[in-house]
Amino acid sequence: MRLEKAYERMMAVAVAALHEREPERLWPMLAGTLADVCGGEAVIHKLDEWSESEGTIGTLPDAAAELARLGEADLGLLRAGYPFAGHYAAGTDRTPVSAQRAAGRTWPSSATARLLRDVLDVDHVLGVPLPGSGAPITGCLVYRAGTDFSDDHLTVAERAQPLLAAVERQRLLLEEWRRALGPAGAPDERAADCALTPRETAVLLLLTDALTADAIGRRLGISVRTVHKHVENIYRKLGTRDRVGTVLRAQRLGLVPAPGAAGATRGQRS
Repeated sequence: MRLEKAYERMMAVAVAALHEREPERLWPMLAGTLADVCGGEAVIHKLDEWSESEGTIGTLPDAAAELARLGEADLGLLRAGYPFAGHYAAGTDRTPVSAQRAAGRTWPSSATARLLRDVLDVDHVLGVPLPGSGAPITGCLVYRAGTDFSDDHLTVAERAQPLLAAVERQRLLLEEWRRALGPAGAPDERAADCALTPRETAVLLLLTDALTADAIGRRLGISVRTVHKHVENIYRKLGTRDRVGTVLRAQRLGLVPAPGAAGATRGQRS
């Protein structure tokens, strides 16, 4: 697959994901396409912070059954993230790298490589961390059998990183929004009644936190111009003309937390 075509395909899926109202569906929407454009067969992604003893492993359905049979010791080995944890802990560089390139000749004989051959029938892993993620590193692991990932695969993965980061920010915001507003489905229905897209809902939530357009853009990984466009759409759909009026109306409609609960959304990870 040509680089430009692969990136365009990944971008199209990411844009579609940003319009998905169910945050739990975002990564499954991305994972299959990410594996395909990066030359892989399966993907594992971090749904929360991992340690060797805890952390939710998100995966494609094809690998879920195999992973479900693993014991705690083997799950701990996967969560340890060899050799990526050590590779990325050494600095701030988050460029995608394969296990073979990071660990060199020791990779095929490592305990992690043996486990992956036995469980998933794969030989190589590509680490795709989210830009700016700290310790423990958050991101995806792409798996393939046969030869190592090529330079082109690594290039596509690097170009996809900002898209993955944008979707992850959206997921975190929507999950916080749901937790703050009550029963599953109710916030989504209220937003749909006002014709707000999930992206506009995310912007509205950050408006409630009194963030500037610059700050909203940085949080969501979009330009200030795009933020202003979303804000204009929100004003039009809610029938308001300024930020204060918009926040008050959104609170009355149950679209954002009431003043006493507004702080619940501020602790979310960026």
